[in-house]
Amino acid sequence: MARSVAERADVLPVLGELFRAHGFEGASLAVIAKATGLGKGSLYNFFPGGKEEMAAAVLANVEEWFETNLFAPLSDAPDGPAAIAAMFTAVDGYFRSGRRMCLVGVFALGDIRDPFSARIQGYFQRWVDALAAALVRAGQDPDEARGVAEEVVAGIQGGLVMARATDDPALFGRVLDRLRRRCGLAE
Repeated sequence: MARSVAERADVLPVLGELFRAHGFEGASLAVIAKATGLGKGSLYNFFPGGKEEMAAAVLANVEEWFETNLFAPLSDAPDGPAAIAAMFTAVDGYFRSGRRMCLVGVFALGDIRDPFSARIQGYFQRWVDALAAALVRAGQDPDEARGVAEEVVAGIQGGLVMARATDDPALFGRVLDRLRRRCGLAE
């Protein structure tokens, strides 16, 4: 169903969901035009660089959400355990309890990865760094904290893929519960 779009920012959520569902390659301009209700000319007016500019704008939007809602609180909040607990709540909500794929992960696995490899790597590195900092504030050894942070971020990503592949969104919740315990949080 086409949506009413008045400005570029209105298109970003629609593009994000299209890229999640179809990948960069599968989200053709015809599919994008139909979903946004915009003609190809209007799309190029908003995004003169075409689909690659659309992908860059969507990635920037995702990065902004994660920076505000996960990375900064994990890095800066004085209470490490509370920040980690809030991260799990935010992750569960953002990924709709395992019903929504990670767009950065989708891009990392697709042909679009190369033009955005630094951004994709930076996203995952920022998450690991921020979580490791919170784990250290929660009392973990810094070396152990980094390993746990890598395990948790990888577990979240793997949980999303498995929940989607098995059509079992509850699997994601079970993975999050185990990862919470791995971070020293009670259920």
